[in-house]
Amino acid sequence: MNKMDRDFRAEGQAVLEYLDGEFRVVKAGSFVPCAVTGVHIPVEALRYWSVDLQEPYANPVVALKRMQEAGKTPK
Repeated sequence: MNKMDRDFRAEGQAVLEYLDGEFRVVKAGSFVPCAVTGVHIPVEALRYWSVDLQEPYANPVVALKRMQEAGKTPK
């Protein structure tokens, strides 16, 4: 999603395709659950995700931990 995308403001869980530097809305919704913690992340506040794993993360600490667990970063 980028600043040119329309804001549909749908309720419920969104389904997103995570790309390099942006994401594509597959199904409109107001949040996505963090893949690690399960906390609801408002779509407009989503900043951290993995393109390879197609997962969203609540914050950079959680994202780094998950990347290390998946062997995607040096330990």
